[in-house]
Amino acid sequence: MYNFRTDLASERRDIYQKANKLENEIDGIESEKEEIDENIKVERVKITNENGEKAIGKPVGNYITIDIKKLKIAQEEEIEKAAQTLSNELRNIIDTHIDKQGEILVVGLGNIYVTPDSLGPKVINDIEVTRHVIKYLPQYVEEGTRMVSAISPGVLGTTGIETVEILKGIVDNIKPKLVIVIDALASRSIERISSTVQISDTGIVPGAGVGNTRSEISENSLGIPVVAIGIPTVVETAVLVNDSLDLFIQKLQDEAKSNDYLNKLKEEDNYEEIKQALLPQDYNLIVTPKEIDDLIENMTEIVAQGINNSV
Repeated sequence: MYNFRTDLASERRDIYQKANKLENEIDGIESEKEEIDENIKVERVKITNENGEKAIGKPVGNYITIDIKKLKIAQEEEIEKAAQTLSNELRNIIDTHIDKQGEILVVGLGNIYVTPDSLGPKVINDIEVTRHVIKYLPQYVEEGTRMVSAISPGVLGTTGIETVEILKGIVDNIKPKLVIVIDALASRSIERISSTVQISDTGIVPGAGVGNTRSEISENSLGIPVVAIGIPTVVETAVLVNDSLDLFIQKLQDEAKSNDYLNKLKEEDNYEEIKQALLPQDYNLIVTPKEIDDLIENMTEIVAQGINNSV
């Protein structure tokens, strides 16, 4: 299997197609694109069989990628539009798994003290929880309101407990019908950092994107459907160098008009070669942009609004 080093299904599909010089869609994978406006685009990737699963290393299921341009300078109206787009896509996935009254547990993964990993816990602070009100003060709740609870379980290094073990105990006791998990991801493109949201109904493996794989959180481990919302917040140095090399070559191509060597180099994915050059010196760092604080704040608002509007 390829060393994709990205959690995004759409990126894995693109990498596989490029490596195998495929012009058509991969067998076992279906996709469609929709442009919401000039800044928001949606791509839906569906893995339908074992062949598609093996090709890109993702389980059979639905993967929706929402790309949001210019997020770091987005105004409130643009943030609300992005949140509504997320809400629509999330609601469609939830409705395929549970009914309108099915109880939902929202889980924010990550470390609130590490900015690129703080998205999950920060979103939890803005989730409109209703379980306690419905249980103890039902007279103040509109009829038909769904039970929603939320938890930020911390990280293994702080708790000493695998996240899936914590969630299994909670699920066994409060018995929700579905879990929504929010987590930071890794990407193979610097353009996607905190400007892309992936929604999937196949669960999540915390830490997989940065080589720190933990036990998976999925229907297999919890016994109920798990919908994952992931946002890329970091890339490897090898990704940064590879993307920068592409941009540099593009500039030379534009100026030189023609160069066989540069054309060939541009067509290839140089990630593995760059990574192998960096690894011996421990230079393959995990990188995040200097505007990560603002990006996380905007994405927190988008994800929290999107969840609140969809459940």
